[in-house]
Amino acid sequence: MEKKVKFEMEKFFVALSDRTRLRLINLIGEDEVCVCFFVAVLDAPQPKISRHLAYLRDAGMVEARRDGKWMHYKMAQLPHEHAVRIMKNVIEWLKADSEMQNDRAKLLQVCCAPQPPVQLLGAPRPSGIQSLASHDLTGTHDQSS
Repeated sequence: MEKKVKFEMEKFFVALSDRTRLRLINLIGEDEVCVCFFVAVLDAPQPKISRHLAYLRDAGMVEARRDGKWMHYKMAQLPHEHAVRIMKNVIEWLKADSEMQNDRAKLLQVCCAPQPPVQLLGAPRPSGIQSLASHDLTGTHDQSS
């Protein structure tokens, strides 16, 4: 049975008030991303990354999926139209920020690099990053493509 997360406006705004969580939201964007890539891109300890992802999950902003030993995260469908509009604006703002642009470039290097980071050598590979390009924050699909 799927656990229903209660959406609370206060948690939503507190989640947006932390730079690490904003960087995670920026990296997730419209994709599903393995936590191992967050660790490599943000150069932060896995427990810190997991703690921030747990906060985003508790705020109803991201969803997690396990693939073997790897956890993958994607943006959740937000239940309120105001939150959807705010989130779209936040994501646009993040795209314009130079640090966030650097993080996205690092993600492309790390996830598409011919040589995985040392901590990933010998570990089972995640099934991959699914592109959710046709998926928006409301859960509707763009039929134009």
